[in-house]
Amino acid sequence: MRPPKFNSGGTLAVVCLATAMLMLDMAVVNTALPRIARELHSGLAGVQWIVDAYTLALATVVLTAGSLADRLGRKRVFAWGMALFTATSLACALASSIALLDAARAWQGIGAAMMFASSLAILADAFPAPAERAKAFAAYGATIGASFAIGPLAGGALTSWMSWRAVFYVNLPLGLVALAATSVWLRESHDPSPRRIDRAGQATLTGGLFLLVLALLRGNQDGWGGALVLAELAGATVLLALFLAAQARAREPMLPLGLFRRREFSAAQLAAFAISASFFALFLYTTLYLQEVLHLSPIQAGLVYLPGTILLFLVSGASAQLTRRVPPAALIVSGLGLVAGGLALMTIAGVDSSWTALLPGELVVCFGTGLFNPALAAVAIGSVAEPQSGLAAGVNDAFRQTGVAVGVAAFGALVPASAALGHGSAQAYVTGMHHALLIGAGVAACGTVLSAALLVRRRRSRFEVHAPRPVPELG
Repeated sequence: MRPPKFNSGGTLAVVCLATAMLMLDMAVVNTALPRIARELHSGLAGVQWIVDAYTLALATVVLTAGSLADRLGRKRVFAWGMALFTATSLACALASSIALLDAARAWQGIGAAMMFASSLAILADAFPAPAERAKAFAAYGATIGASFAIGPLAGGALTSWMSWRAVFYVNLPLGLVALAATSVWLRESHDPSPRRIDRAGQATLTGGLFLLVLALLRGNQDGWGGALVLAELAGATVLLALFLAAQARAREPMLPLGLFRRREFSAAQLAAFAISASFFALFLYTTLYLQEVLHLSPIQAGLVYLPGTILLFLVSGASAQLTRRVPPAALIVSGLGLVAGGLALMTIAGVDSSWTALLPGELVVCFGTGLFNPALAAVAIGSVAEPQSGLAAGVNDAFRQTGVAVGVAAFGALVPASAALGHGSAQAYVTGMHHALLIGAGVAACGTVLSAALLVRRRRSRFEVHAPRPVPELG
């Protein structure tokens, strides 16, 4: 029997609140990073791990969390994830060293994965009618866009007016409210035929990605020829190869490799990785530039991003409607191409520039991202059968978060660690940032070309079949 109407509305409110917490936590932390580094006496690697510990945990756990939610109950896993996310937010706020903060961020990423993996399934159960479900997903997507738009400014304001710890303390009242509402308004649901937990896949994927990111971060500090760095790279290669072998043999793999035979599905994952490993990964380094080279306060740095994030929000809303009239492939390719051009345009910013030097490139990047996101969701989810839509959303988010983690670590190799936090040559940092921006532009450009090669030969009608099933994309 369908639950009362207020339960459906309450379910939507709880899921949107949880989503806002996840998105704000990703955005607000970036503007607080320089202040965190100073107060906790951290170098560049410690700051990079604040981002990478969270994104790596989310990327590696989200698919297994989805399987657990289907088996144990979506409401139960969602509530566990919310409790873990809230508790680890307190741990982050109280951290007395960068190592404790990085560890707490990893556990926070696990809680985020549990919430994300179950949230869409909870909404689908609460809104079974297609028209109502579409409205619920639209509200979910609007929450993502609005949270990302205000996140940098909110993080800057909290850090400037209070403390960097406030960006984590703010999760505590929100989490407690969400937990109370979860117990009242959400109903339990299960998958009658849940997938098995792929333990071998989980272990090899987690180990492989961790060693890869660790080697990239350590190589910038200790040199790329060091025995330990080479051993970590070799270990990452072996474990990731074992992960692919395990997925090929498993009866119920966490990442079914057969899905990649579909050109649209492969293009969606490649495009998601490309934009995350370029634009979203470089967000850390442009923030350090604004605060450590141009000496802007955290709130001033947040204001620099505000025009772009507002533009991204507005264009995303408009392009969500365009997917019904324009082939999503065209929006993906053009959007990713604009991201590449915008990142290259950001290289006009120098040591003595005004903050406005970043603005033209920022606006171009955000306009392209606004075109890209809704279209990618349509292709990623529409390229699989309806029962696999949750799996497809999880895979796409895993590729996004992996892109951020790998990109943050790789671009760190181009930026002198001694100059990243205001202790060395500002010109050396800007030169390294320019190199990172150009390589990021190249990553986005390669993603554009490869996505076009996979998508443009598909007829528009192929996408029109799937585009009306909107499932918003995280990140």
